[in-house]
Amino acid sequence: MTWMIRDVPKDSRPRERLLASGPESLSDHELLAILLRTGTKDESVVQLAQRVLQHFEGLRLLKDATVEEMTSIKGIGPTKAVQILAALELGRRIHQSGYNDRYVIRCPEDGAKYVMEDMRFLSQEHFVAIYLNTKNQVIHRKTVFIGSLNASIVHPREVFKEAIKRSAASVICVHNHPSGDPTPSREDIDVTKRLAECGRIIGIELLDHLIIGDQKFISLKEKGYV
Repeated sequence: MTWMIRDVPKDSRPRERLLASGPESLSDHELLAILLRTGTKDESVVQLAQRVLQHFEGLRLLKDATVEEMTSIKGIGPTKAVQILAALELGRRIHQSGYNDRYVIRCPEDGAKYVMEDMRFLSQEHFVAIYLNTKNQVIHRKTVFIGSLNASIVHPREVFKEAIKRSAASVICVHNHPSGDPTPSREDIDVTKRLAECGRIIGIELLDHLIIGDQKFISLKEKGYV
């Protein structure tokens, strides 16, 4: 027999609880159980959902899981893995749709808010350029480089080539520190000064360089390096 949600006591069924109290009343594993729909012959769907989250140590790692990683878990086949990935991607796209071309960056806090949820959990450094029009509205966002920051690798050409292509009026550069500590390194400062100088030469202003940590950030403009 395969355990299904209907085999869970009625007052503990995630679907019924969601209808009665709303999705915000459910735990992470209960929401996941609704997606999975069925458990295995040995455990309920709620127990399976709990085991999946334990395997990935919560949502933080689950959001980046592959089909192969999911199907390595007993009870998770390709169909269930695809259902989870589809739901995660929809959530990611909904989050991004709130920060589209109309998003305005007026201060460092606005810039940090725009990228924080996407960048604070990354396991590698990502260097991202955000391109703005004359009204400080976001017109494009591009990951320029992945890896440890180095002035010889993060070349201004790659940052400003896209700015020219998009007719951007200004650029905000952002990168994350996987350690969670956004304190700038000497390399961070050198890269910032080089980008600011190149921006002045070609007439596309570097508005700021933000370093993203875990729920905190540092603006190198506020520190006086831009």
